[in-house]
Amino acid sequence: MIEHQATIKNQQGIHCRPSAVIMKTLEGYDGTIRLHCEKGDCDQLTILGLMSLGLEFDDTITIQVEGRDEEHVCKELAELFETEFDFPPQGIP
Repeated sequence: MIEHQATIKNQQGIHCRPSAVIMKTLEGYDGTIRLHCEKGDCDQLTILGLMSLGLEFDDTITIQVEGRDEEHVCKELAELFETEFDFPPQGIP
């Protein structure tokens, strides 16, 4: 098992769109991923589990990955949580 810490850098936190990007990146990964933060734990990483943590800007999380390519997956996840997602505002031309 490998573990990394990450700090949420997205100003709006980890809401629906960043959660979807994170889950899409993990599609097909058959290892175990756990998230831990002050607000709670997510032992099975799903989009609902991720969103239920209510991760906001500057929150720190611990990511644990166990399985094939665990170091690569953990590092990739940490980078995603530290991404400043730039989604265009909806409904503005």
